Amino acid sequence: MTTRPESSRAPVQVGPYRLLTLLGEGGMGIVHLAQGPDGQRVALKVLRPQVVGDQEARNRLAREVGSLTRVRSPWVAEMLDADPWAEVPYVVTRYVPGFSLHEHVAAEGPVAGRDLLWLAGCLAEGLAAVHAAGVLHRDVKPGNVLMEGRTPILIDFGLARVADDIRLTQTGWLLGTPGYLAPEILYGDDATPAADVHAWAATVAYAASGRAPYGRGPAMAVMDRTRRGQHDLTGIESPLAEVLAAALDPDPLERPLLEELLAWLRPQSTRPELPPTPPPGALFAPGPVPDAFTLPLAVAAQAEAPVDRGPATPRTVPEPSAPGTQVLPTTAGPTAPASPPIPPVPPVPPGPAMARMEEQFDQAWDLEQAFVTQPRAPLGERLRRWVAVGLGALVLGAGTAAAPWVAGVVVVLAVWLLRAGSLAASAVASRRTVRGAKWYDGLRLLTTSPWHLLRAVTGTVVLVTWSAGLGAAAGLLGYALALDLPSTLLACGVTLGVALWSGPGSSRFRSPLSRVLDPLSRRPVPWLLTCAALLALAGGLGALVAGNGVDWLPWSSGPFGL
Repeated sequence: MTTRPESSRAPVQVGPYRLLTLLGEGGMGIVHLAQGPDGQRVALKVLRPQVVGDQEARNRLAREVGSLTRVRSPWVAEMLDADPWAEVPYVVTRYVPGFSLHEHVAAEGPVAGRDLLWLAGCLAEGLAAVHAAGVLHRDVKPGNVLMEGRTPILIDFGLARVADDIRLTQTGWLLGTPGYLAPEILYGDDATPAADVHAWAATVAYAASGRAPYGRGPAMAVMDRTRRGQHDLTGIESPLAEVLAAALDPDPLERPLLEELLAWLRPQSTRPELPPTPPPGALFAPGPVPDAFTLPLAVAAQAEAPVDRGPATPRTVPEPSAPGTQVLPTTAGPTAPASPPIPPVPPVPPGPAMARMEEQFDQAWDLEQAFVTQPRAPLGERLRRWVAVGLGALVLGAGTAAAPWVAGVVVVLAVWLLRAGSLAASAVASRRTVRGAKWYDGLRLLTTSPWHLLRAVTGTVVLVTWSAGLGAAAGLLGYALALDLPSTLLACGVTLGVALWSGPGSSRFRSPLSRVLDPLSRRPVPWLLTCAALLALAGGLGALVAGNGVDWLPWSSGPFGL
């Protein structure tokens, strides 16, 4: 029951919690410092009426709370209590005394050195814990990171899912902060773990530079720069700058997975201070936690555990470990003799769990090496790639000149199928990020293909219509210059190909082709063979036009009597 004083609109009692002072307001609700029945101080968020909504929305909130309570991490302000059915619904989380990252940077300047890597690693570990519970954060930004000393604590995880469905029914409401929303969210696609990776990178970039990576100004301008991938990472030292640039890629399929980021960050970051110690058993509380996150940590803890070697120099208890930190035992006195080397841990008998664990360690090592050793493509490789793309557009132009209607049908089908395949691959990658690889991933991909084909229709219509409009403009220009019909159609097709590669929503079309084109462009010989094949195909189509003219199949003549 909520009571209100006559002279104030704010409730002073929400359920069993007594409100002490206002901490802040956001799109989801109003946050108060409150005191529970046991005297513990907590952060209590009173949800706004438009977020809570009707009975169905409260049911959704209740389901989400069930997932959110499973998140346990020292880098996350975990949920302690919630009541979706109260007269004033509320959510209670651990109270973190400290400024937000936004306020911290404004007061003390950008984070640098060891503190920056520590912050990046803790945030990535916190996101991993959120994803391990099957939840997406959806709103990672400097305002949702509280600084407890030099340690970042992630707040407001998962609650954005509650308001996400409400967003679809309210015109003009875009949930999130421009500059930290991933490009695919701005295009209307569903959120995936890759969207949280993008927001993580934007938040770390802000902490490192003191400015938003996509600049300031009107929200539409910031969102346009986000869609185009025009981020500013100047002043951020390598190799972190390259890592952030990869995580800010406009194409979600090109961003590193969270496991890749953790594989790179854990050896890099060091501990500037002791982290907040979680309650006993909190890190291994019951709940569905993927093996990809728990097994490496468990083995690391086993390797760091003290080994009984009989009488020896007393040792102090090791400090709690943190992401990317190796815990070294210390001796009891300054003159204590060195301890004998630790004998190797006895091998674990082989079995399914051990085999799976070894496979995950091998994958983590491969991911780390691949991620660290992949800098931005050199200029020569990028030029070769663009030459191959231009030749592909030339092939499309020659095909348009040879058989315009057939070329148009092939283009529409290719864009549709490639977008559907990209959506399906993104869905599989999202599930694998949260739950790990499963044997039925291929079967699930086949069964969900019709749904992804349907989802791809809207983006296909937008991209093809926009590109066809530019192609028609090129045709009108050719007509104005009195070019012959084949040359005009050639200009239309080339323009259409370039527009398809760079138009709105083209990432879903471009990404599958790039996975084939990029490896071919890395070395000159495969690239030359690819260019020769494209030139031969374009020449063959040109010869066909020169011998037979324009074929308007399935009709005998073109539009307007052409």
